[in-house]
Amino acid sequence: MDYPLRDYPLFVAVTAFVGLWVSGTTGVYLRRRRSALEKGEQEYLDMILTLALTLLGLIIGFSFSMAVSRYDQRKNFEEAEANAIGTEYVRASLLPATDAARVRDLLRRYLDQRIVFYTTRDGRQLQEVVATTARLQNDLWTAVQAPAVAQPSPVSALAVAGMNDVLNSQGYTQAAWWNRIPTAAWTLMVAIAISSNLLIGYKAVPTEEKGVRPFLLHFLLPVIIAISFFLIADMDSPRRGVITVVPQNLLSLAQSFK
Repeated sequence: MDYPLRDYPLFVAVTAFVGLWVSGTTGVYLRRRRSALEKGEQEYLDMILTLALTLLGLIIGFSFSMAVSRYDQRKNFEEAEANAIGTEYVRASLLPATDAARVRDLLRRYLDQRIVFYTTRDGRQLQEVVATTARLQNDLWTAVQAPAVAQPSPVSALAVAGMNDVLNSQGYTQAAWWNRIPTAAWTLMVAIAISSNLLIGYKAVPTEEKGVRPFLLHFLLPVIIAISFFLIADMDSPRRGVITVVPQNLLSLAQSFK
């Protein structure tokens, strides 16, 4: 499985810094090729730059909020998965002894696969985990379906309902891991950031003519924006980032099973 480039936060930060610094330098180059701006043009340029930076700040803040909410959602669903598996492990005792032993054995194997799902960063291993998880889900459902159909009762229905929660919780988790910041939002952020740095570089030339080098003027903003992009990409990347969801509840449940 190939991960998109935005799943590598450091790459996103370095690329953003280089691209934004080049855009600022391009602005300086374009400004030097034309005569001095008139007062009205200068005021108009200041207004456009202010609006661009304001919009950029709003979009970065909005995107960071989306990334944090998605991270929290993945953590909550990990906790829900652990609760569902633990509850069904207890409810398995409501089934006949042979069926209960089989369900609990399958749940232990299923739990191991869910832990690997949260911890692996290898695309090939992830594909194997997904395939194994699907097979175990079929086996789990068959294991509770057979005794419930053979001897239908409210007690066996509890075991079936618990297994349904186990299967549903995995689906909710997978949906949360697919729920990422839209590509359109990334494109908009990059476009506005490049435009802002281009304008800053364009305005930096008169400062240089007064004896102040514009190096820091169009260097600091790319650094700040690159750090912001790094944090957003890191929080939004479920598997490749530095800040990831540690399956503490699933690990604790696996320890209790042993």
